[in-house]
Amino acid sequence: MADPKKKDITDLEDILSAAGDEPPVDIDALAEGAADFDAAQDDAIRGEIDALKAERDELRDRFMRALADAENARKRSDKDRREAENYGGSKLARDLLPVFDNLSRALAAATPEQREQDKALLEGVELTLRELTNIFGKHGITQVAPQKGDKFDPQLHQAMFEAPLPGTKQGEIIEVMAFGFLLHDRLLRPAQVGVSSNPG
Repeated sequence: MADPKKKDITDLEDILSAAGDEPPVDIDALAEGAADFDAAQDDAIRGEIDALKAERDELRDRFMRALADAENARKRSDKDRREAENYGGSKLARDLLPVFDNLSRALAAATPEQREQDKALLEGVELTLRELTNIFGKHGITQVAPQKGDKFDPQLHQAMFEAPLPGTKQGEIIEVMAFGFLLHDRLLRPAQVGVSSNPG
């Protein structure tokens, strides 16, 4: 049986009067507040994401620069190592060139009579010169051996004198005084030559 003291709440007015003196809740305002809160949180999250992306991009840039620096240092050290292998002995090679010159001059100065008398001695000088030439070749030292009539090349030759020799053109080599030498592609010593100064 129904309680007579309890009132049946069936219509909107009954519901509103049963709620008491509390003001009614504005659902639209609640939804708008929630949207504002979500937007503020989204903005904060977006700001954090943007900051993290900027930091990531900066770190990536620094990493790529460090990689490039490491690669450049590796290439430089490879180049320095190759140059040290190829040209490290250039001072010693340059100091040995007068030995080659003196042995060559000794052989050129021997007369036929001396060649007959001192055959063994001259043969020893020739063998020493040949061995020195082989060692030069093994270490990348090559001769610059111009011939009379060749064109003077200031990159490979050094003019020791000029003379107006008849029958030659200006800039022609008229005498070779000493051979030049290259160490791989670098000039150790230019060939010492005389050059024609004939006009025309």
